[in-house]
Amino acid sequence: MKPIFRNLSVAAIALAAFASLPALAMQPFTANYRASYMGMQASGTMTLASEAGNRWRYSLQIKNPMADLSQSTVFEEHGDALRPLSSHDRSVLLIKRKQVDASYDWNRKQATWSGDVKPERRGPVRLQNGDMDALLINLAIARDVAAGQPLNYRMVDDGRTKALSYRVVGKENMTVDGKTVETTKVSRVDGDKEQIAWIAADMPVPVRLLQREGGKDALDLTIQSLN
Repeated sequence: MKPIFRNLSVAAIALAAFASLPALAMQPFTANYRASYMGMQASGTMTLASEAGNRWRYSLQIKNPMADLSQSTVFEEHGDALRPLSSHDRSVLLIKRKQVDASYDWNRKQATWSGDVKPERRGPVRLQNGDMDALLINLAIARDVAAGQPLNYRMVDDGRTKALSYRVVGKENMTVDGKTVETTKVSRVDGDKEQIAWIAADMPVPVRLLQREGGKDALDLTIQSLN
C-alpha cells in the first residue's frame, strides 16, 4: 500500500492567528472517519495509544468490501520531533495481499524495509534528524498548523526520501460530533496528485484528509467522532 498521507510560503496574517497557541500535548485517542476509497464507501479509524518507554503507536485502518488497508507506526517524542522506530503496512485488495515492515535505527542513522518490497527499496536509507514516515506526518501537520509552524517535512518511507511542503489555502467550517468547528485547509501538489488536509486547532489529527489523483478523488476521510 502506498503511503496515504505523506517550501511552504504562508502569509504572515495566516500564521498570526495561530502563533500564540501551544503545541498539542500527546494524548491517546480514537478517531472514527467516514471514508471513500476506490469509489466505494468505507470505514476508517485512527488511534493513538501509549506504550512503554515513552513510545506511542499510531494506527490507521480503512475497510470496505474490496479492500482492507492498515498502517501502524511506533514512534517516540524526541525533543520537538516525532521519531519513527518501526512501521507495519498491510493491504488486502480483493485477492492481492501485500505487507511491508520498516525499521528506523537511530543509533546507526538508517532505515530498512522488509516483506513485499522490491530489492532496491529495502535500504538502508540514511536518516536525518526530523525524518518521519508518511503516517506520522498526519500528526505533525495537525500539531504544526495549530502552533503556527512551517509545514516542511522530509519523509522517509517505502525505501526512499522525499521533501514535502504544504501551504495554507483557506479556512472552512466543518461539523464534528454535531458541532461546527473552524478548520484551516492546507494542500500539497505533486504532479497530478494533490493531498489536502483540514486542521482544527484543538484536534490532534486532521478533520478531513483528501487524496486526489488525476483530478479525481482517490481517498477521502472525514472525521465523525473523536474520543
